[in-house]
Amino acid sequence: MLELSGVCKSFVKGGIRRDVLKGVDATFWPGDAVGILGRNGAGKSTLMRIMSGVEQPTAGRVRRNMSISWPIGFSGAVHDALTGADNARFIARLYDRKLDWVESFVKDFSELGDQFRAPVKTYSSGMRARLIFALSLAIDFDCYLVDEVIAVGDARFNEKCRQSLLSRRGRSALILVSHQVETVRSLCSHAAILNEGRLTFHEDLDQAFAEYQHL
Repeated sequence: MLELSGVCKSFVKGGIRRDVLKGVDATFWPGDAVGILGRNGAGKSTLMRIMSGVEQPTAGRVRRNMSISWPIGFSGAVHDALTGADNARFIARLYDRKLDWVESFVKDFSELGDQFRAPVKTYSSGMRARLIFALSLAIDFDCYLVDEVIAVGDARFNEKCRQSLLSRRGRSALILVSHQVETVRSLCSHAAILNEGRLTFHEDLDQAFAEYQHL
């Protein structure tokens, strides 16, 4: 279970306080597939970082009783000075998984070829995204967090990523933040709208999409 109770997040810039999240309450269980819709700047990525533990809320509480991935799409998931292979082995050690298996999986899934053994700082943005996605899938998490789009390559590779997430949906929770309705529809069974710092859940996807379009 992942539970958020009264989660608030504020930032101060130029002496002006901005309240991004205003008392968010939510509970997610393995098997849930929830798309969180919101405009650019609504606080979706902030909410995702708080869920993962990368960032702390200003107020409220987050309870994590299941293993949770880092946000897929989060650039901080890899070390630039290390090679792709080194990053894979680091993740394997961190989560106590077999080093050779994780390295082999990440190499095959990312399709980076010889660049897999080059420093990540030499990668293009697309190559980096492929590595991050593969690293996330190398670990069986109870909950996968997906930040914004999963467009990390050509159409074939994107479909491969989508199918990999779908295959895990039955046993793991999937929480996707996006402003793209079709992406949410293709991966999620329920949706929530993040607007003006509040999170509102909808059991019916079409109802959620209609309200989101109205906003």
